[in-house]
Amino acid sequence: MAPRANWKGFLRLSLVTCPVALYPATSESEKVSFNQLNRLTGHRIKYLKVDADTGDEVANEDIVKGYQLEKDQFIEVTKEELEEIALESTRTIEIDEFVDRSDIDPRYLIRPYYLRPDGKVGHDAFAVIRETIREMDKVAIGRVVLTNREHIIALEPLDKGLVGTLLRYPYEVRGEQEYFDEIQDVKVTKDMLDLAKHIVNQKAGTFDPEKFEDHYEAALVELINQKRAGKTIRPKERPKGENVVDLMEALRRSVGGASAGAKAPKEPAKKARKAARGQKEMLMPIAGKKPAKEAAAKKPTAKPQRKSA
Repeated sequence: MAPRANWKGFLRLSLVTCPVALYPATSESEKVSFNQLNRLTGHRIKYLKVDADTGDEVANEDIVKGYQLEKDQFIEVTKEELEEIALESTRTIEIDEFVDRSDIDPRYLIRPYYLRPDGKVGHDAFAVIRETIREMDKVAIGRVVLTNREHIIALEPLDKGLVGTLLRYPYEVRGEQEYFDEIQDVKVTKDMLDLAKHIVNQKAGTFDPEKFEDHYEAALVELINQKRAGKTIRPKERPKGENVVDLMEALRRSVGGASAGAKAPKEPAKKARKAARGQKEMLMPIAGKKPAKEAAAKKPTAKPQRKSA
């Protein structure tokens, strides 16, 4: 079942318009999440909205938005007033310009969405816009309103649809100077560069997301399974970092290590990926009190119920 659309409206290129729907292209719902509990009772923690001065709980209908001018001084803004300044991009993604993909600084990228025709009409107009962007090998830049705020969105063809990536405004991106000014100017010798390039060539490959493994997620699944099975959790010895004294020697040793690694890929990585991806193998809640050995022998069958943090 496809997820619910985050936004519905129209995509417009000059006089060409079609109804479209915007869907989230990513999800973190499959990740392991935790609840906060009262250590003494085991009950979940519940959050209440309270008046900061009186401590009394406040009903949702009595909560309004306010902009803080200074301490304890606010300007109240009503829902109706916000609706009055609603922008055209609330209902329409207007394509303003076309740019090269290489022109977009990666620091401005936020998150991707899928864009497709909404309903049975407008497929022809959608196809014209999509194929125009594809043939020109450009990225279409437009505006869209999500959660009452206007965002810049970059549209690119993807298969039969479009992928739209929200972009940050310039005031949201920090300058790099304050972070990089203290980096020392170092002269890198040709020999060091040659060795480093050799390491890069040995590790060269193609971008394949299927090779990415969430090792922390796999460790969480393993931890939960072990605790459900009644096993004792013992801390593992952490690897110690080594100080690099001779950079040239470290590069030479890295070249040798990269060669060995290329010949003998590690198998445990595959197991970790399977465990993280197959969270369905988590143990089901155990009814009643069973011996620890019996619980440990029980084969994991399904993923436990997800709960919000």
